[in-house]
Amino acid sequence: MKTITVVATFVARPGKETELRNVLIGLVTPTRQENGCLNYDLHVSSENPGRFLFHENWTTKMALEAHLQSPHVQALLPRVDELCSKAPDIVIWDRIA
Repeated sequence: MKTITVVATFVARPGKETELRNVLIGLVTPTRQENGCLNYDLHVSSENPGRFLFHENWTTKMALEAHLQSPHVQALLPRVDELCSKAPDIVIWDRIA
């Protein structure tokens, strides 16, 4: 089965590290319950407590697209400028080996 892998990184604005962390943690449980979610793991940099990384695997592109339209993701979007120092870096990967 070909899966979709996503790596998304977020960098908090100075002073917003804890708030961003809490908001991102809030995405984990509902996302893991979505159809097509194989894993949705949140990491924090051991060198920078304001830098976060999601490692995600989805069964299909449609499942990923549904996730991006979910209420919990849509609730985050208007807050990105407030919480993040730059736009999130989201890269979709294809497994080749």
